[in-house]
Amino acid sequence: MAAASAVRAAGRRSRRLFDIFVAEVPWTVSSKELKEYFSQFGLVQRCQLPFDRDTGFHKRYCWIKFSTPEEVQNVLQKDSHILEGSKLTLKQQIRRRRSQRKNQSD
Repeated sequence: MAAASAVRAAGRRSRRLFDIFVAEVPWTVSSKELKEYFSQFGLVQRCQLPFDRDTGFHKRYCWIKFSTPEEVQNVLQKDSHILEGSKLTLKQQIRRRRSQRKNQSD
């Protein structure tokens, strides 16, 4: 049990390193297709599309990591992002330093 919670905590920490959270990803879209789509805005360093172990399908959301903040702004400036007829919901991830997180939790 302790090992499983450590893995989940590590996963949460690693997600903070991503720039954009993308929701409403169609079932038929793969991480490769997401990476190809978002590469029009800049260099996509990583695309994390989590899968459900029970169903084998992805969970319809992902995280995208770009190489520069300018590329993130390029993505966010576009009004809507549509893949396979579905509108994606994007949210910029906010990176906080450890000292900022400690102060907010006090």
